[in-house]
Amino acid sequence: MSDTTLPSDDLADAWKHVHRVVETSGSSFISGMKVLPVARRKAMFAIYAFCREVDDIADDPLPYAEKKKRLADWRKEIDLLYAGTPTKPTTLALLGPVRDYDLKKKDFIALIDGMDMDAQDELRAPSMDELKLYCSRVAGAVGLLSVRVFGETSPTRDMVALTLGQALQFTNILRDLHEDAGRGRLYLPSDLLEKHKIGSDDPETVLAHPNLGALCDELADMAEQSFTETILAMTDCSKKAMRPAIVMLHVYQTILDQLRARGWNRLNEPVRLSKMRKIWIVARYGLF
Repeated sequence: MSDTTLPSDDLADAWKHVHRVVETSGSSFISGMKVLPVARRKAMFAIYAFCREVDDIADDPLPYAEKKKRLADWRKEIDLLYAGTPTKPTTLALLGPVRDYDLKKKDFIALIDGMDMDAQDELRAPSMDELKLYCSRVAGAVGLLSVRVFGETSPTRDMVALTLGQALQFTNILRDLHEDAGRGRLYLPSDLLEKHKIGSDDPETVLAHPNLGALCDELADMAEQSFTETILAMTDCSKKAMRPAIVMLHVYQTILDQLRARGWNRLNEPVRLSKMRKIWIVARYGLF
């Protein structure tokens, strides 16, 4: 079954659902997608809705066994999507994009795998290797889907997806330290905790430690290095096709700059980009 053979009401309802998910998210992701042509933008919104829905399962305060079951249901739904018989509104909306942009099933599954890592109770201080695997699943996989929708064909497109995904996720970790600690979670890697002589993986203890600033600066440097690697990989790509990725890069670089400027001893003070700042970034980097 293709999206063109679906009852029109079903498809219309599926897209309404996708747009509700996107519009209520308030995500910085939306800024980058607004520079895309309509068909590609709709495809990205459907991908985002999928990401949001599986992420909500990981964040739900349910026992891990229940979250694992719900993620398993999504694995089955992805099987149905690729068999052409999806049952959920978001996967109904994804039928056309999967066909039109040759989206890979393994990338949807990788994202679910990442959410399964996130769903486990009190995720604390993974190793650096585990953290990078997590980033490649929850952010890199989204990038691998996205560059296909953007229309990029360069051999370096996957490198852009993976390095940018890591940079964005490292930035998110630094931005959300206080919020994550409130949920009993700590994404700072054990390697850096040991290096900076922070002898605990208790979130509140770590966030109050005098060496936290040096650790955060090092992780921020790693994010900057990933941004640099992304820019180098983009030199072989079409600037027109990669406009959304360029916008996202500059949005998150700005967030990282603001985090550094705020410092690491006022973690309860949120850092967010103003609407006008986002508009300026889109105008500067996305409209050419």
